[in-house]
Amino acid sequence: MELMARVCKTERMNFERLFARLFVAAGGLFWAVAVFAGDVAYLDESAMEGISSAVIPLVIAIAALAVGWFYETLAGLLLLVGAGGAVVWGLVAGWGDAGIWWLMIAVLIAPMVIAALLFLAAARMQRICQLEE
Repeated sequence: MELMARVCKTERMNFERLFARLFVAAGGLFWAVAVFAGDVAYLDESAMEGISSAVIPLVIAIAALAVGWFYETLAGLLLLVGAGGAVVWGLVAGWGDAGIWWLMIAVLIAPMVIAALLFLAAARMQRICQLEE
Protein backbone atom coordinates (compact mmCIF):
# COMPACT_ATOMS: atom_id res chain seq x y z
CA MET A 1 0.00 0.00 0.00
CA GLU A 2 1.40 3.33 -1.03
CA LEU A 3 1.25 6.14 1.46
CA MET A 4 0.67 8.86 -1.12
CA ALA A 5 -1.44 6.82 -3.56
CA ARG A 6 -4.02 8.84 -5.45
CA VAL A 7 -7.16 6.93 -4.56
CA CYS A 8 -10.58 8.52 -4.24
CA LYS A 9 -11.81 8.30 -0.65
CA THR A 10 -15.12 10.13 -0.53
CA GLU A 11 -15.76 9.40 3.14
CA ARG A 12 -12.46 10.96 4.12
CA MET A 13 -13.14 13.95 1.87
CA ASN A 14 -16.55 14.49 3.45
CA PHE A 15 -15.11 14.31 6.97
CA GLU A 16 -12.41 16.82 6.03
CA ARG A 17 -15.07 19.18 4.68
CA LEU A 18 -17.26 18.71 7.73
CA PHE A 19 -14.49 19.35 10.24
CA ALA A 20 -13.15 22.34 8.28
CA ARG A 21 -16.62 23.90 8.31
CA LEU A 22 -17.06 23.08 12.00
CA PHE A 23 -13.72 24.74 12.83
CA VAL A 24 -14.73 27.89 10.96
CA ALA A 25 -18.25 28.00 12.45
CA ALA A 26 -17.07 27.32 16.01
CA GLY A 27 -14.32 29.91 15.65
CA GLY A 28 -16.78 32.51 14.40
CA LEU A 29 -19.15 31.86 17.27
CA PHE A 30 -16.32 31.88 19.80
CA TRP A 31 -14.95 35.20 18.58
CA ALA A 32 -18.40 36.79 18.35
CA VAL A 33 -19.10 35.85 21.97
CA ALA A 34 -15.61 36.91 23.06
CA VAL A 35 -15.89 40.33 21.41
CA PHE A 36 -19.35 40.88 22.85
CA ALA A 37 -18.30 39.84 26.34
CA GLY A 38 -15.13 41.90 26.18
CA ASP A 39 -16.99 45.02 25.11
CA VAL A 40 -19.74 44.67 27.69
CA ALA A 41 -17.71 43.39 30.65
CA TYR A 42 -14.41 45.24 30.28
CA LEU A 43 -15.22 48.37 28.27
CA ASP A 44 -18.58 49.00 29.97
CA GLU A 45 -20.35 49.41 26.65
CA SER A 46 -24.06 48.79 26.20
CA ALA A 47 -25.35 45.49 24.90
CA MET A 48 -26.18 47.06 21.51
CA GLU A 49 -22.63 48.37 21.12
CA GLY A 50 -21.32 44.93 22.05
CA ILE A 51 -23.58 43.30 19.48
CA SER A 52 -22.49 45.72 16.78
CA SER A 53 -18.85 44.84 17.51
CA ALA A 54 -19.58 41.11 17.68
CA VAL A 55 -21.14 41.12 14.22
CA ILE A 56 -17.73 41.69 12.60
CA PRO A 57 -16.13 38.30 13.45
CA LEU A 58 -19.47 36.61 12.79
CA VAL A 59 -19.69 38.08 9.28
CA ILE A 60 -16.08 37.11 8.60
CA ALA A 61 -16.80 33.52 9.66
CA ILE A 62 -19.97 33.38 7.55
CA ALA A 63 -18.03 34.70 4.57
CA ALA A 64 -15.32 32.07 5.13
CA LEU A 65 -17.98 29.36 5.30
CA ALA A 66 -19.62 30.62 2.11
CA VAL A 67 -16.33 30.67 0.25
CA GLY A 68 -15.36 27.27 1.65
CA TRP A 69 -18.68 25.76 0.63
CA PHE A 70 -18.00 26.36 -3.06
CA TYR A 71 -14.26 27.08 -3.37
CA GLU A 72 -12.35 24.93 -0.90
CA THR A 73 -8.91 25.75 -2.26
CA LEU A 74 -9.58 29.48 -2.11
CA ALA A 75 -10.96 29.17 1.43
CA GLY A 76 -7.89 27.23 2.52
CA LEU A 77 -5.55 29.82 1.07
CA LEU A 78 -7.54 32.71 2.57
CA LEU A 79 -7.46 31.06 5.99
CA LEU A 80 -3.69 30.58 5.73
CA VAL A 81 -3.28 34.22 4.73
CA GLY A 82 -5.51 35.20 7.66
CA ALA A 83 -3.42 33.17 10.08
CA GLY A 84 -0.29 34.81 8.72
CA GLY A 85 -1.98 38.19 9.03
CA ALA A 86 -2.73 37.46 12.68
CA VAL A 87 0.95 36.73 13.28
CA VAL A 88 1.98 39.95 11.51
CA TRP A 89 -0.64 41.89 13.49
CA GLY A 90 0.75 40.43 16.70
CA LEU A 91 4.23 41.59 15.78
CA VAL A 92 3.03 45.06 14.79
CA ALA A 93 0.72 45.45 17.80
CA GLY A 94 3.48 44.33 20.14
CA TRP A 95 2.11 41.21 21.75
CA GLY A 96 5.22 41.06 23.90
CA ASP A 97 4.05 38.63 26.53
CA ALA A 98 4.48 34.94 25.70
CA GLY A 99 1.12 34.20 27.31
CA ILE A 100 -0.67 36.40 24.76
CA TRP A 101 1.08 34.60 21.92
CA TRP A 102 0.16 31.16 23.26
CA LEU A 103 -3.44 32.24 23.79
CA MET A 104 -3.75 33.66 20.27
CA ILE A 105 -2.06 30.60 18.79
CA ALA A 106 -4.50 28.35 20.64
CA VAL A 107 -7.73 30.19 19.88
CA LEU A 108 -7.08 31.93 16.55
CA ILE A 109 -4.01 30.94 14.57
CA ALA A 110 -3.99 27.14 15.05
CA PRO A 111 -7.73 26.68 14.34
CA MET A 112 -7.38 28.78 11.19
CA VAL A 113 -4.42 26.70 10.01
CA ILE A 114 -6.20 23.43 10.83
CA ALA A 115 -9.34 24.51 8.96
CA ALA A 116 -7.21 25.67 6.02
CA LEU A 117 -5.37 22.35 5.83
CA LEU A 118 -8.66 20.44 6.03
CA PHE A 119 -10.16 22.54 3.22
CA LEU A 120 -7.05 22.01 1.09
CA ALA A 121 -7.05 18.26 1.78
CA ALA A 122 -10.73 18.01 0.82
CA ALA A 123 -10.08 19.98 -2.38
CA ARG A 124 -7.20 17.67 -3.25
CA MET A 125 -9.36 14.59 -2.70
CA GLN A 126 -12.10 16.15 -4.85
CA ARG A 127 -9.60 16.57 -7.71
CA ILE A 128 -8.46 12.95 -7.28
CA CYS A 129 -12.05 11.72 -7.38
CA GLN A 130 -12.77 13.77 -10.49
CA LEU A 131 -9.68 12.37 -12.23
CA GLU A 132 -10.76 8.79 -11.46
CA GLU A 133 -14.13 9.27 -13.16
